[in-house]
Amino acid sequence: MKARFARWCRPLVLAAGLLGVLAVTPTVHAAAPEIVAPVATSAAPSASPAPPPVTQALADALDPAKIAAPTLGDIPTSGARTALQILVLMTLLSLLPAIALTMTCFTRIIIVFSFLRQALGLPGAPPNQVLTGMAIFLTLFVMAPVFAEVNTVAIEPMQRGEITTTEALDRGSQPLAQFMLRHTADADLRMMYEISKRPRPASRDDVSLIVLIPAYTLSEVRTAFTMGFLVLVPFLVIDLVVSSVLMAMGMVMLPPALITLPLKVLVFVLADGWGLVIQSLVRSLTG
Repeated sequence: MKARFARWCRPLVLAAGLLGVLAVTPTVHAAAPEIVAPVATSAAPSASPAPPPVTQALADALDPAKIAAPTLGDIPTSGARTALQILVLMTLLSLLPAIALTMTCFTRIIIVFSFLRQALGLPGAPPNQVLTGMAIFLTLFVMAPVFAEVNTVAIEPMQRGEITTTEALDRGSQPLAQFMLRHTADADLRMMYEISKRPRPASRDDVSLIVLIPAYTLSEVRTAFTMGFLVLVPFLVIDLVVSSVLMAMGMVMLPPALITLPLKVLVFVLADGWGLVIQSLVRSLTG
């Protein structure tokens, strides 16, 4: 019975499906133009507005053949002067360590301080930073009149525009040259002229800086070693006396430095050694 019923229902189901497909197909074809049409319309490129016409003045302005090249007169003189001053300033700043070492009294002061530290037997006290700082500020103290004169005769007139940079350098080097000449020995100047095979000047004021600077540095080193030797002599006497006493007492195994170090520091503090050394340095440079 069931098989007979299934055999009769199958043609009915197939007929119902075929009728459904035929009913849906006209609806899809009718809706397709409405769906595709907006897409086609939106995909169509829009017409761009026409560019504005180029005027004759704009064309002339963009023409490389009609652009006037800048001349030297168009460059502002004040800007060029300022740029040159900045260049000179940066050059001087880069040479500042060499100037401080060779054209001031820094060399003499730092060498004497080094001799003093070795004489005390304290290689780490005062530290290098402390000695260098003391030497720098003593150099500024001694060279303050020279720097003030350089500022008066060279820097201030150049800032006011009264003189050129070359004239400012020439004027500013004269106070430094006078300071170096006062502390340079004639023998050192003569030796430098003989080495360089230059003709000797008529007077000391005509000495060239190329010869004066190394001669002054050599004189400063010689003077600093002389002062360092005088600093070493009292401490050397203390070392000899302590060593002799220890040997006389039979204390050969006892290092003399254990006794001499506190004695040196005590004598140096009681005699106001720092004040004497600095006073001698400043008087030797300003006297």
